[in-house]
Amino acid sequence: MPNRLAHETSPYLLQHADNPVDWWPWSAEAFEEARRRDVPVLLSVGYSSCHWCHVMAHESFEDAATAAFLGEHFVSVKVDREERPDVDAVYMEAVQAATGQGGWPMTVFLTPDAEPFYFGTYFPPEPRHGMLSFGQVLEGVRQAWQTRRDEVADVAGKIVRDLAQREIGYGTARPPGDEEPAQALLALTREYDARRGGFGGAPKFPPSMVIEFLLRHHARTGSEGALQMAADTCERMARGGIHDQLGGGFARYSVDRDWVVPHFEKMLYDNALLCRVYAHLWRATGSDFARRVALATADFMVRELRTAEGGFASALDADSDDGTGWHVEGAYYVWTPAQLREALGAEDAELAARCFGVTEEGTFEQGASVLQLPVQEGVFDADRVESVRRRLLAKRAERPAPGRDDKVVAAWNGLAIAALAETGAYFDRPDLVEAAVGAADLLVRLHMDEHAALRRTSKDGRAGANAGVLEDYADVAEGFLALASVTGEGVWLEFAGLLLGHVLTRFADPETGALYDTAADAEQLIRRPQDPTDNATPSGWSAAAGALLGYAAHTGSEAHRTAAERALGVVGALGPRVPRFTGWGLAVAEALLDGPREVAVVGPSLDDAAARALHRTALLGTAPGAVVAYGTPDSEEFPLLADRPLVHGEPTVYVCRDFTCDAPTTDPDRLRTALGG
Repeated sequence: MPNRLAHETSPYLLQHADNPVDWWPWSAEAFEEARRRDVPVLLSVGYSSCHWCHVMAHESFEDAATAAFLGEHFVSVKVDREERPDVDAVYMEAVQAATGQGGWPMTVFLTPDAEPFYFGTYFPPEPRHGMLSFGQVLEGVRQAWQTRRDEVADVAGKIVRDLAQREIGYGTARPPGDEEPAQALLALTREYDARRGGFGGAPKFPPSMVIEFLLRHHARTGSEGALQMAADTCERMARGGIHDQLGGGFARYSVDRDWVVPHFEKMLYDNALLCRVYAHLWRATGSDFARRVALATADFMVRELRTAEGGFASALDADSDDGTGWHVEGAYYVWTPAQLREALGAEDAELAARCFGVTEEGTFEQGASVLQLPVQEGVFDADRVESVRRRLLAKRAERPAPGRDDKVVAAWNGLAIAALAETGAYFDRPDLVEAAVGAADLLVRLHMDEHAALRRTSKDGRAGANAGVLEDYADVAEGFLALASVTGEGVWLEFAGLLLGHVLTRFADPETGALYDTAADAEQLIRRPQDPTDNATPSGWSAAAGALLGYAAHTGSEAHRTAAERALGVVGALGPRVPRFTGWGLAVAEALLDGPREVAVVGPSLDDAAARALHRTALLGTAPGAVVAYGTPDSEEFPLLADRPLVHGEPTVYVCRDFTCDAPTTDPDRLRTALGG
């Protein structure tokens, strides 16, 4: 009999709808039920493409005896961390504070007042490797609740008090100057892996936000070291197994330092961020390799993640059927020499093995290899390699495909909109721009209400119940600003302004300028989450600062610029100390230090060839955070176009920053020089 999750929109929750566990979604009613029955709450947090979440579900939540014990002694609450990042953040902070580590699945035991008192992540069905079994944990918590209630209450109260005291050191409200990015660059240089690219050891995550900072720092200062770190990291990632050499797109992270073996799930946010990174690397260097990766990643997102409604799905699973009925991580992606011979014949299989690094020993499990593109001597026949790639891709398509989480997350779609709009504009791919517009239309139609308040998620054309958090407002505004610059349609600037109005009134602390991850009128948890550091995506805090700054450059709004500057105070404090986790904030600081520049392109019509050429040149400028308005002299679409006449009747560009404007120009070369393109 289905439990209470059957009517949810989250694919992760729906995966648990037929469990024998009597799950509740996160709700006041669940905690009221725990209070009525005088039992603790089991909070289980995960997401649909999480490998160990699936393992624990199969081992424990599909087990009838475990479900019966949970039903008798607990109220069980299941949360999709992608739908409720606020719930996830609050309790993950508690888990990390108590145990020194965290991860998913996250398993937390709460009082009926939602106060945590015992924590963990994955628990096996039997004791192993020094870990308690899930059954032992449940029995221990049951006994503590029934026989040592005062002790449980003391622990819970202390944890909540400790969380309340974990205030962030904001630094000052003064934004960073030249010194802080320079210090951050020095710190990154110390952590840089010069042989393999990237930062730190294993596991290795794509440092997308840090690369954006490095590219902007190079554009502003000319630092060759910054550009080299960015370019080398991008090349090594794209040659590694973390990059899908057949179908494009990137896996979540590499389990080793050499980018060889990935954790195979493919997330929308990683691919959106990396698509933009490689497009920006091409813009800075002209690298054909970067162009190919950017386009392959964009094509992957459109081909495999676009939903019927025009949005973009959250993720593809790491696991898939290996052909025997077993779900195995990476089964869809890895190859043995025998499989290559079956797909290609002996001669081309030998070429494929050399080109993609497939060995008899294998680089993964059971003699299989993850395809790479190792640097090697000699030259491969490009046409023949492309033929091999296409045939392997067709053969792979016959395998059982990984599952897809069809949930549309507002923030991640905002990132995808920005990436696809810019990539489409750079490489003359109007289909990619159209895909960005389609996703933006969906967000406006389905995720935004009449007050421009956002819903976090939707699925199958139905909006979820959960309110948007700061990163939703910030990343969607960022996507709309990119779309406005690319399309010349001022409506996207207007929508960005509506979203940022919520940031100013509902997410910002009026006294300090600090930003909260949840709105002032959102559900009150045991702590109001607030994190200025990047994780897998830009922090909502720094993303909001970037969108506020871009909107201010477009409109001249002093309120938005001041809010951006105040928010960037935390970057001055954190950037030099933890630059790997402040990448996007440092990138926004680079834009602030550069102006950012305001570019108005006017032409007799939007279809005028010379005007379009100037517009593209403006978009290809590397000046950090530059905003571009495109239209006719009589247009009211963008404030930057006001009082900008044509010069001698020809398409003209105006470039301004810091309340000072260059002389208008009709010359693309002069514009290119002015914008560092």
